[in-house]
Amino acid sequence: MMNNYLIVSNKEKDPNNEVAGKIQLFLEEKGYSCTCETVTYDDVRKKCLEECIDKGAECVLVLGGDGTLIQVAGALSGKDIPLLGINLGTLGYLAEVERDQIIATLLKLTEGEYEIENRMMLTAETKGTVKDALNDIVITRYGDLKIVKYRIYVNDRYLATYEADGIIVSTPTGSTAYNLSAGGPIVEPSASIIVITPICPHTLNSRAVVLSAEDRICIEVCESKYHREYEAYVSCDGANAIKLNAGDRVNIRRADGATKLIKTSKEGFLEVLSRKLKTVG
Repeated sequence: MMNNYLIVSNKEKDPNNEVAGKIQLFLEEKGYSCTCETVTYDDVRKKCLEECIDKGAECVLVLGGDGTLIQVAGALSGKDIPLLGINLGTLGYLAEVERDQIIATLLKLTEGEYEIENRMMLTAETKGTVKDALNDIVITRYGDLKIVKYRIYVNDRYLATYEADGIIVSTPTGSTAYNLSAGGPIVEPSASIIVITPICPHTLNSRAVVLSAEDRICIEVCESKYHREYEAYVSCDGANAIKLNAGDRVNIRRADGATKLIKTSKEGFLEVLSRKLKTVG
């Protein structure tokens, strides 16, 4: 049983802490320890990590949208702390608890009526920096609208070269995010695979490639065939972009840790997907 809760509330989605306050009051009246941290999108990783370490949180309730939940997951990578996403945004695929379900969900949570799903993450290493991602690692052009050439290796063997706006390396969880928008496949979130999807490739026959979760991927930013100067950058879950130049490489593998998502609903992946796709339509 979890007794110590941390609420991470997106200031833009809950500006007056109205929702966070109701949740905190509910949990404290039940006899649980609960603190609340209001964050902006830019500082969520730093604040969430500091608060979890300082307060000894056993569970984090994330108020916002999928973006907030993903940033919290990145901050707590490897910390083995389960997350529950409460959707105060629009679509909310990962943060699947809606406003009108909050109290019912909290009752299930405090009564132990929940499951924990382990979602695989990816690790990107480049220029001495190592970052984890729950959704995806994206390498794309920087600055002017110039096409960049990317050479891809898998397990130290050459796979392909793409001339494209960028490359998405996605987890199953991230398959419904940028990967989907770029034409990549939707993947069941508990699967153990990695998806490589080019962004707007300049060829008619480029397709996404599905790999084992244990494969090691290396993406090299190639020099222009006309020796023009261009730059790219790599970002993990849309944050902490690192600039790349021709010849730089990004090494990507399955992360050692996983994100633990709390699930109180009996609704399965296909049911959630169907409902969310209808919402979009």
